[in-house]
Order: sequence, then C-alpha cells, then structure tokens
Amino acid sequence: MQDPFVLAVGVAIFVMSVVAHEVAHGWVAYRCGDPTAKEAGRLTFNPLPHIDLFMTVMVPAFFLYAGAPFVLGGAKPVPINPFLLRRPRRDWLLVSAAGVATNLLIAVGLALVIRGLLFVNIFSPTSQGTLALEAGMMVNVFLAVFNLVPIPPLDGSRIVSMLFPNSVGRVMEQLEPVGFVLLILALYFTPLVHYLAVAALYVTSVLL
Repeated sequence: MQDPFVLAVGVAIFVMSVVAHEVAHGWVAYRCGDPTAKEAGRLTFNPLPHIDLFMTVMVPAFFLYAGAPFVLGGAKPVPINPFLLRRPRRDWLLVSAAGVATNLLIAVGLALVIRGLLFVNIFSPTSQGTLALEAGMMVNVFLAVFNLVPIPPLDGSRIVSMLFPNSVGRVMEQLEPVGFVLLILALYFTPLVHYLAVAALYVTSVLL
C-alpha cells in the first residue's frame, strides 16, 4: 500500500504541476499577443480557477483508487485565441510546447533538489522525503511524455499540426470532437500506457 505521506506529497505536486502546465500555456500566449487567459484570471498559481471536476478530481481519483502505477489527469484548459497571436503558426507551436517544457523543468528542478538533499545527508535514498519528491518528479515526467501524444486535445496534436503541412492540421481538427474518446480507447486497448510509462521511467532514471 502506498505510504500516506508519499501519496499526499505526490498528489500536491501533481495538482500544482498541472496548474503550472496551464499557466505556462496562458503566459506564453500572453507574451505572443493573446491576453485571453490573463483576462480570464487564469495566469495564477491559485489552483481553484484551474480545477476541472472531471480531469482534476475524478480521473486522478479513479487511478489512485485502482492502484495504478501512474496517475492521469489535468487542469481546465486555459482559453487561447490563436487569431490574436502575432505570428500564429510559430506562436501556437510555442504555446503548445510551453506546458510540456514546464513539466520537464519541474522534473529537473526536483531532481536537483533530491541530489542536493542526498549530498548533504538531509535525506537518505530510501527516506519518505526522497520517495515523495521522486514521486512528484515521476508525475511531471509522465505528464510531459503523455502530453506529447499526438491525439487531440493533447499538446502533441497541436505541436504536430504546426510542424507538419496544413493537411496534418486539418486531420487533427477533424479528430478534435472525438479526440478524448480516441485517447481513452488507445489507453485501454493498446500498449500506449506501457510505452509511456517506460519512457517516463527512462527519463526519470536519466535525471536521477
């Protein structure tokens, strides 16, 4: 059974990480000319404006209850108006990549904290504090890897749309209404989760 302290810290880091992910999208959009997220009050690290009952509460709770080795979930997407971006194609790519980059930066930051605390002997490799920070680090790596999957509405679909010809973007737009269903089917009926978990474990091991 998961240690309550490690679980609590992991959940707290998860919540703040999905919030940071969305704030990054909104902040980059704002810097690129779109104030929509700022005007909606979403450029804040207060979790309350970012909470989505389904993605932030119900989905992670289900995975925790099921005892899964990973947790899926997310915050309410920040509103972005691509028509207000100064250089739409480039800026939309930057906005889409910002969330993934933020989760990777958080993971790197946690890895450095873990290394530092181990170096000065404040934590031991098997202490609750180390395990809790490692859990938070793993959450962020998994969020980054998961969001790179090119299925709408994940960031990977928009990154692919901006990097490849317009025909790819049109396909992604057509998949948008059923994207979440396709994602659930892919997670349930294919080894996608296994591959994502392996990739996340590999990245985590490299950082540690």
